[in-house]
Amino acid sequence: MRNFLSDYLKPLSVLERIFKRPHTVRVPYEKKEPSQRYRGIHTNDLEKCLGCGACAKVCTCQAIKMVPYEKAEIREGATNLRPQVDYGRCSFCGQCVDICPSGSLKLTRDYEINSPAKSDFVFVPGLDRQGGQTGWEADTETSILRFEREEMPEADVEERIKNFEPVIKGFSPAQAYVESSRCLGCGACVEGCPAHMRIPEYLSKIKNSDYEGAVGEFFRDNPLPGICGTICTHRCENDCVYSKRGKPIQIRYLKGFAAGKVDDYSRAVPPVMSSTGRKVAVRGAGPAGLALAYFLRKYGVEVKIYDEKEKPGGTMRYAIPRYRLPEGILEKDVNFILSRGIQVKHRIILERKISFSRLMKDFDAVFLGVGLRKGIKMNVPGEDAKGVFQAIDFLRDINAGRKIALGKRAVIIGGGNVAMDAARTVLRLGAESYILYRRRWVDMPAGEEEKGETVKEGVSIMTRALPVEILKNASGEVRGLKFVKTKVVEQAEGSRAKVEPLYENKFFFACDAVIEALGQKADYSVLCDEVKDNLKLDKTGKRIVVDENGMTSIDGLYAGGDCVNGRGDIISAIADAKRAAAGILKRFEIL
Repeated sequence: MRNFLSDYLKPLSVLERIFKRPHTVRVPYEKKEPSQRYRGIHTNDLEKCLGCGACAKVCTCQAIKMVPYEKAEIREGATNLRPQVDYGRCSFCGQCVDICPSGSLKLTRDYEINSPAKSDFVFVPGLDRQGGQTGWEADTETSILRFEREEMPEADVEERIKNFEPVIKGFSPAQAYVESSRCLGCGACVEGCPAHMRIPEYLSKIKNSDYEGAVGEFFRDNPLPGICGTICTHRCENDCVYSKRGKPIQIRYLKGFAAGKVDDYSRAVPPVMSSTGRKVAVRGAGPAGLALAYFLRKYGVEVKIYDEKEKPGGTMRYAIPRYRLPEGILEKDVNFILSRGIQVKHRIILERKISFSRLMKDFDAVFLGVGLRKGIKMNVPGEDAKGVFQAIDFLRDINAGRKIALGKRAVIIGGGNVAMDAARTVLRLGAESYILYRRRWVDMPAGEEEKGETVKEGVSIMTRALPVEILKNASGEVRGLKFVKTKVVEQAEGSRAKVEPLYENKFFFACDAVIEALGQKADYSVLCDEVKDNLKLDKTGKRIVVDENGMTSIDGLYAGGDCVNGRGDIISAIADAKRAAAGILKRFEIL
């Protein structure tokens, strides 16, 4: 009887809910809001995404992998990879969103997944579905990432312009630890470095205070770490993923910090291999020639460098001001390279003491690293006045300790890094310093950092100003110059804007010295006629054309540095030397 009542009367118990509100979805449709704790599923701004892979590295569930995205535009600091999410593994923790340096990756509170992929649980966010209302996103204020960097301590502006003491003071170990700890290990910076240095690897070693290990990483690709750690153009930092929403890691100064922590590089760098019997001659003891010599000696190739100066270093020693590159850092890097068994013949002007053709016969290969030594003139009336200098010669004279009379006011013509160096040097010599540049501020070849430091120290920069004449007094000395304003006309995409002088109005600028910094060109007078006649130059006739092995149009003659790449920086010269060394070692069947 009990079972009968239980079985047949129990269904009637539902009658007690007849007056309660139903839990079904109403018709018409009533949108249900998800819980505030619901973070959602992934969405990604594909154009904003850098493809750095930080999200995949941080994922403890191994739910994200990076896959090629064919439509991705390869741009500075980005790859063609995009994250693919496997929701069979994902725990929806949001760490990938927190770690995304560009802020492209987010979670959406949408329920629906509209994916053409084989599995609806594996798709590329942003490609396989559209984003909706945000469920979780990180910003620079709440992010676990540190978008602000450790700024390099500098000497006081008012004091530093009175002397040639170093401007930067260097990181402390604590600052270096904090700054190197910012690195995500994505390696986007490596593509930005002309020498493709192993940046994530050495930053990791710096973070762990393994300075000798970091130096060992430097010398794989760059035998001038102290110098580059002080004055490199740091293109790697432009590609740093932090630069998209904050400030890039101070890669350059971290390199300089670690190099300064190791007194003897030989403790971190393997010894040279036994001699191969091969011999290479190098013309020029600048960064390209020194770097090539290091890379070849590493594999036992004998190297002899011929240079016109009394000391090695080239432009690094004779043209870069000591307030930017201290003597001690220069000597340490250069002397270590020479200690590897490299011979240097100083004060050698080829074709006067040694025939270049003889070098080609006596050595198994020859490398040209002649740099850009000759300044370019404006070709305006009055250029022969006393008090007109070429910037590159002016800087060499100052570094050599020669006295130069500038008067009370000097004008520098140009907008590159050499112009900035000259202008800042003029200040330290006690004269007023002005820069005239014919284009706009944005067109100046000098880096933003260099321009900023120049203005901060008190140099006045006048843009869209074109000198047309240098005026002389009765004694033939500079008393001023005439200039006209210019109109900058944009050209087709990919072409540099055109400058149109506005000659209807001429202006006078009183000065006692004019320093021309319009750029430099190579001097090929050291080459014999046979080589000059057969050496292929580019369309401008200024730079040597080389192949993928760094070899010129003449068999056995290699070249690198400013005479090849035109970038005017040390790291590019090192990259050229690295390529040419690999080409020579391949020629010798050593690699």
